[in-house]
Amino acid sequence: MTLFPDEMTAILVVIVVGFLPNEIWRVLGVVLGRGLDENSAWMQWVRAVATALLAAVVARLLLTPSGTLVALPFLLRAGAVAAGVAGFLLIRRSVLAGVLTAEAVLVAGAWWLGVGG
Repeated sequence: MTLFPDEMTAILVVIVVGFLPNEIWRVLGVVLGRGLDENSAWMQWVRAVATALLAAVVARLLLTPSGTLVALPFLLRAGAVAAGVAGFLLIRRSVLAGVLTAEAVLVAGAWWLGVGG
């Protein structure tokens, strides 16, 4: 597949504006976080904030979806959340497993209902 100049420009903009600024903070977090005690009060607070943000994003996608999710019924979205929680719990409390499980349920449900492109 050949990339046209406009597509290459868009890809570079996404990398420069979207990826690199976030990656800098990740690298700084790894470098600065090496000496932190994982069980300290500070790290427990950080973990709680990260969990709350994830829960807020999931609730927003479930209750006030946008884009293609609007076309999917609430019960399918709720079922995907339940499947994601089950995947999280069954596969050693892996957030990645939970997200992939929920996404698989949404994609399969959208395909079944004929929603999307």
